[in-house]
Amino acid sequence: MNEALIDRTALVIFGVTGDLAYRKLIPAIYQLHKTGQIKETLFIHGFARRDWDHTKLQSVIRESIQSENPQQVMAENIFQDIAQRVRYIQSDFDDDNGYQRLSDNLEKDGIRQVLFYLATPPESYIPIIQQIGRHDLNREAQGWKRIIIEKPYGTDTDSAEELETIVHSVFSESQVYRIDHYLGKETVQNILVFRFANGIFEPLWNRQYIDHIQITVAEEVGVESRANYYEKAGAIRDVFQNHLLQLLALTAMEAPASINARSVRDEKVKVLQALKKMQGKGVIQNTVRGQYVSGLINEARVKSYRDEPGVSPTSTTETYMAGRLFVDSWRWSGVPFYYRTGKRLAKRLTEIAIQFKQVPLAMFKNENIAFDAPNSLVLNIQPDEGITLSFGAKQPGLVEHIQPVDMKFTYKETFGANPPEAYQRLLLDCLLGDATLFTRSDEVKAAWAFTTSIIHAWQDYPLQNLPIYEAGTWGPSAADDFIMKDSRSWRFAVAPKIRVP
Repeated sequence: MNEALIDRTALVIFGVTGDLAYRKLIPAIYQLHKTGQIKETLFIHGFARRDWDHTKLQSVIRESIQSENPQQVMAENIFQDIAQRVRYIQSDFDDDNGYQRLSDNLEKDGIRQVLFYLATPPESYIPIIQQIGRHDLNREAQGWKRIIIEKPYGTDTDSAEELETIVHSVFSESQVYRIDHYLGKETVQNILVFRFANGIFEPLWNRQYIDHIQITVAEEVGVESRANYYEKAGAIRDVFQNHLLQLLALTAMEAPASINARSVRDEKVKVLQALKKMQGKGVIQNTVRGQYVSGLINEARVKSYRDEPGVSPTSTTETYMAGRLFVDSWRWSGVPFYYRTGKRLAKRLTEIAIQFKQVPLAMFKNENIAFDAPNSLVLNIQPDEGITLSFGAKQPGLVEHIQPVDMKFTYKETFGANPPEAYQRLLLDCLLGDATLFTRSDEVKAAWAFTTSIIHAWQDYPLQNLPIYEAGTWGPSAADDFIMKDSRSWRFAVAPKIRVP
């Protein structure tokens, strides 16, 4: 690491009093200090509405570090290194006076480089960006200036383009880092290594050998305290437009010319632009929606979505979404990509399952080899990070009985520890100016163009009765019927045994 790149640098966190800063950003900063990735020259300038001061922010930072690492003793010397460079500005996000004080503080600390982090609700993005420009905080006279923008980046194509116009009126594209924390996960980054650093699987990674692909992003949790946001977003804006399409792009992309920001993102954009267009009834035929009702999670009964605080009792917001899409390219022509995402599902799970084609002839005259024991490759993104390859093997005995067996790799068993938190990698990359794991302007536009066509079709063909599913299951029966029409089935069709906490 070139330490000069982060010399006299400030991380300005707008919304520093919020949940994102408390649970993710502050612990990530602490871990980066602890591992020696960043040194004493990083200042933290918090900017928020709450009536705090420097001392209050320092105490919250201590509490955040301790609560996110309860099994570890906090390194007091590292905390003190961080705390002595903490500043707090109490201000509304559209108040000129607050940005003038921010500018004065940066000058007083001798800051040459600034990383702005928008850890606020999306409605605050535009006024913050405009104020940064109005006070010339974006000028790169003595060092770089960068901005991290959290999802959701707009709510549809039009709003995303409006945000783009505002952003680019203040920052150049090279200064903008649109963050999707999924791309910071070690297992997501490993998709590229797995595909392009090994000669075994790449020859099989195409329509000739792959029957279909399933991408699952499942959550046990409900809407929690995010009803205000989720009622407007639903599963399609919360997960599909960003996390899920990013996983698909990494799975389907061609080999980049090199592993750098431009080459990798060029190939991801090509995938998103090659998605087979769907409109109107075509969308309805290729998507399924659902909403959770009361059920059991870890032997405890949980509320239905409509009974959650802040949710309308007549809400038709989807908490579950499944569907089928196609990538119109030579590699993937005709291969269906099935996806599903939802809240209050049977377990927390994110995985990409590559289902290879069956053998052309069941030579052993055993149904298992053709149906129950096909070859599959599963990339486990979370929580049990690893890779599993399944294939058929003869079960010991006097008859030819084929059973599925697994070859399994897990990060924890192999490397002795769980992968680092995504925000550690993403913050460090941004400080060092590496945009490989961040989404580019044309990437955002392509993802929204495809997503917006689905949203519009749902609006044109509204469901009178949204399919429901019990919390703790794998979704509505309509999703099972949907994939069964293709003579296929979802993985984990039967809910796992309930885990006792």
